[in-house]
Amino acid sequence: MNLHELRPAFGSKKKPKRLGQGIGSGTGKTSGKGNKGQKSRSGGGVRPGFEGGQMPMIRRIPKRGFNNARFAKTFQVVNLETIAASFEANATVTFEEMYARRIVRQDNVPVKVLAKGDVDKPLIVRAQAFSAQAKSKIEAAGGKAEVI
Repeated sequence: MNLHELRPAFGSKKKPKRLGQGIGSGTGKTSGKGNKGQKSRSGGGVRPGFEGGQMPMIRRIPKRGFNNARFAKTFQVVNLETIAASFEANATVTFEEMYARRIVRQDNVPVKVLAKGDVDKPLIVRAQAFSAQAKSKIEAAGGKAEVI
């Protein structure tokens, strides 16, 4: 076999169905859409969830409960191991410093420091929120955790 003899496997290159190409083609005139009706029209069809006019299931089932998703506070998460690797001893870690070093990616979302990893040097960390463990680890290393 040579390169010029290569052929795609049979059936792997199926031709698209050509619609509306005359009555002899088998899919001419109405192009497989039948005669008249909403689904035969240009742009025709019903929206998702439409059940023919009867009261749809989504409206028949009662609403229940409360979802906090709209009101939940969202934070960018930064772990202690990242801070410890990026800053020297006795450094002041601020939001601006973390943003400049690409530790946080968004400048309009507050930061929460979590306790993954260890801190072996004193750091002054200023952030919008801390986990209890992160705060205790920073203070155990001789640093300060300041909520801004």
